[in-house]
Amino acid sequence: MRSAAVLLLCLASGCSSVRPAWSVERALDETRRTTTEGDVIGGAGKRGGFAWLGIPFARAPVDALRWRPPQPPPAHAEALVATRYARACVQPKNFLTLNEPDQQGTFGSEDCLYLNVFAPPQAEALPVMVWVHGGGNSLGSAAGFDLSHFAVREHVVVVSVQYRLGPFGWLSHPALQNDEDASGNYGTLDLIRALEWVRDNAKAFGGDAGNVTVFGESAGGTDTYSLLLSPKAKGLFHRAIAQSPFLSRTSLTQAQGFIEAQGHPNSSNEVLLRLLLKRGARNRDDAREKLQLMPPEAITTLLRSLKAYEVLELYREGAPLIGGQLDMPMLFPDGKVLPAASWFESFAREDGWNRVPVITGSNKDEAKLFQAFDPHYVWMLFGFLPRIRDDERYEATASHITRLWRGWCVDSVAQAMRASGATDVWSYRFDWAYQPRLLGTDVAKVAGAAHGFEIPFVHGDFDGQQLYGGPENAGRDALSDRMMDEWGKFAHDGKPSAAWSVYDTSSPDAPKYLVFDTPLSRVKMASGVEDPEAALTGLLSDPRSEWTEKCEGLSKLVGMGFVAQERATQVTECSGVK
Repeated sequence: MRSAAVLLLCLASGCSSVRPAWSVERALDETRRTTTEGDVIGGAGKRGGFAWLGIPFARAPVDALRWRPPQPPPAHAEALVATRYARACVQPKNFLTLNEPDQQGTFGSEDCLYLNVFAPPQAEALPVMVWVHGGGNSLGSAAGFDLSHFAVREHVVVVSVQYRLGPFGWLSHPALQNDEDASGNYGTLDLIRALEWVRDNAKAFGGDAGNVTVFGESAGGTDTYSLLLSPKAKGLFHRAIAQSPFLSRTSLTQAQGFIEAQGHPNSSNEVLLRLLLKRGARNRDDAREKLQLMPPEAITTLLRSLKAYEVLELYREGAPLIGGQLDMPMLFPDGKVLPAASWFESFAREDGWNRVPVITGSNKDEAKLFQAFDPHYVWMLFGFLPRIRDDERYEATASHITRLWRGWCVDSVAQAMRASGATDVWSYRFDWAYQPRLLGTDVAKVAGAAHGFEIPFVHGDFDGQQLYGGPENAGRDALSDRMMDEWGKFAHDGKPSAAWSVYDTSSPDAPKYLVFDTPLSRVKMASGVEDPEAALTGLLSDPRSEWTEKCEGLSKLVGMGFVAQERATQVTECSGVK
């Protein structure tokens, strides 16, 4: 299975490796810039311009700063030589960390709050674009993305950011909360802190702090939504692009409660019970009694005494990994960093979100990336070459889930934004699916326009990406140029080209999204809207799947935020789905 993951995922920069793609060959004094913490020196970008890699934007969140809001980094008297990416944030060892050293199945470092800057030469007052990587908010890093070509071509300053992942980025427990921090959304606060750093330092790199675009894919798209919703991020950015986002469905009950009280298996209190059982509690009741008697300071000290791998081990024991990602509560409705109301309710209110121009979109075959490794749908020739079991069933299931994804996470959000009075909302669908056969695998059928496959087109970087064909691919490159230009124009002007109409809710036939495909004559507006309920009904009524399989899938959809828990409980055949 891991070899199959390498075949599809590690060849697609949509799930780019956490290992550094490259490092600056040598420092150049002409790149010396003065930041709020001191001078930094970078070098030549891999594909033009200048690059500064591994600049700290916050103190290392370790020891007493673990599970605390990020603090500004210390000043440095000597110039910081910023020529290498920082290590990834702590995460479970996964297909992105192959051949990397790890400790007890854990990869990365808690000292990981760093960013990277890419800029054209002689940059001055250019738009700034802040890239947020994906990975389910529990894996990935900024190290695998080279944004030098995009920065030079679109004449923008690009900043890629790392943020705490998994339980280090999101842990909600009353013992960790005080007047300064009643959130638990530490990863979100990291991104806000990075935007503050950009505000204070953009000018030094030739950027305009008054024109900042946040853009991200998958969890990065979700985090872009979260920044649109966070009052603490207000005024720190001025446009937003969410690529294949999903939605948070975590409640504080799920985040903190015991299983008996509808808590998640990896709620903070369930994690603490497992820890106390490891530390000598006789049984669950005994552990719960001991936990109730512990003062908040003792709980905080206990949690901060754990090694990073011990923290992740507790979470892996609570729920199986999903695609290498932790199944755990994230993005809490704390009422401070994120609104207490639902995301839909907030987006539908004029004062419920940070209203800026927005692009949101998805890919035509989102779900195929995940089905490609699911034994329900594929078998592996020689243990690593995916072969589809039933072509018709494979396509139908992928269509249902992809329609649900778009309907719930793109169309419903765009409609809510328009309902709030926003007029500057655009949407897209990425359809390109012309991959070559690899080792006998028809990648275009297995993956197609799958989740994450649009990223090389947006970044203009196909180096080493076998899934997209060789260097002589004029249609692919023309589409990439078009997408880069649309993203760049949006950053410069707050709107894409005139050919891309706003998301129009005035009638069912009004244009809703721009299709990106080849040849470029296929790049045109379309009017379809996906109904999440219809897609879910189609998935659950498919006679080719057993209910055990449907219920397992429904549980995953709830965990990913595509289906509300309240809706899942209405499926009586899957009673008890969490």
